[in-house]
Amino acid sequence: MIADSIKPRLVPNVELISFEDKTLLILEVYPSGSRPHWLKKEGPEEGVYVRLGSTNRKADRELIAELKRGAEGKSFDEQTLPDRTVDNLDFDAATACFERHRQLVKKDMESLRLVARYQGHLVPTVGGMLLFGKDREMVFPDAWIQCGRFIGKDKADILDHIDIHEHLPVAVERVMEFLKKHAMRGADFSELRRKDVWSIPLTILREAVVNAIVHADYSQRGAPVRIAFFDDRIEIENPGILLPGLTIEDMLQGVSKIRNHVIARVFRELDLIEQWGSGVRRMFKEAEAFGLPQPEIIEVGMRVRFIVYLANPLVLPPETGPGWDQLGTNLPTQLSTQLSTQSDVSVQRLLLAIKDGEKSSGALRSILGIKHRPTFRDNYLHPALDAELIEMTIPEKPSSSKQKYRLTAKGNELLATEQQGGVE
Repeated sequence: MIADSIKPRLVPNVELISFEDKTLLILEVYPSGSRPHWLKKEGPEEGVYVRLGSTNRKADRELIAELKRGAEGKSFDEQTLPDRTVDNLDFDAATACFERHRQLVKKDMESLRLVARYQGHLVPTVGGMLLFGKDREMVFPDAWIQCGRFIGKDKADILDHIDIHEHLPVAVERVMEFLKKHAMRGADFSELRRKDVWSIPLTILREAVVNAIVHADYSQRGAPVRIAFFDDRIEIENPGILLPGLTIEDMLQGVSKIRNHVIARVFRELDLIEQWGSGVRRMFKEAEAFGLPQPEIIEVGMRVRFIVYLANPLVLPPETGPGWDQLGTNLPTQLSTQLSTQSDVSVQRLLLAIKDGEKSSGALRSILGIKHRPTFRDNYLHPALDAELIEMTIPEKPSSSKQKYRLTAKGNELLATEQQGGVE
């Protein structure tokens, strides 16, 4: 039956074993270098199936391609993009990400596999474009991250959302800023310096976000990485089922298979990944240490979802809406109203950088360590200006080379609130 029904030819180990008063037929199928296999009657395009939990699922074109790459020992993000040039990668952004670790030089782009040789010249790899591509979403339109804070325990009502389109290493911080924005923050004064205590497990969530980005199947269409914040849990979901041969039980035992070798390598160099295969076990152990319900890993459709349950639900009142001042941002009501759709953490960093006197845009970017002008403009400067927390020193000439920025009365009020430990 196996020989007649499956192609390429599959040769399992077949044994008859006596057990008590019965004879058992044992079939052991070893990993195949000829995968994917398919049902002859359905053909190679329609006859490939994968196992998801207790069900069989027909593989689509992208999954079939991934099975072929896996058999060849290749990853999707190692493939070259011959229709692109090295200039399509943002070397300055890559340098900024690495500046705390080492000085990045042009030749490192090849050793990191951000670029590779194709017909004698260097071109970006898929991983290079995903990590630092200037026009990444022209090539991979779904390589972004969607975050949402929902009211209640389902997706019926959404309070706030943000779409993150920044370079993947930077996107990790943007996700964490969004989660902090909607968490409750307290303070621990048991040590000499104030220590923030958050109502969500930041270390577990950061690890889960990194895992989702590193292990996402970017060959899928219409499926960005999604982070959903509910009253009682946070769900981190990435496109792509578990790699063939890997089970959830394996992951809990520390077994790891890397889907994106280039992205994983860069994240490892940036210390965003601490140790291969240790992330899932560490998250479960930390959840137990924090007294949290055990996290869940489930496969939903062609996606993997990691669920982190909160120790205490963050229930939003029925009248919740933009401007509600108990979202954990610790801002006065009138300020949170104006910043409700912006990154409060970024704005607060800007205010701290400017608190001791007026500064130019260049000086502020230097203090904040931001070389990418659009990132500074869109996530820091404009939100603070729109909220009237800062103002121009030469408002009649916004583009003046002598333009500087200073705190307004509202900006000073926000900083004073922060120094007092925030609004309880």
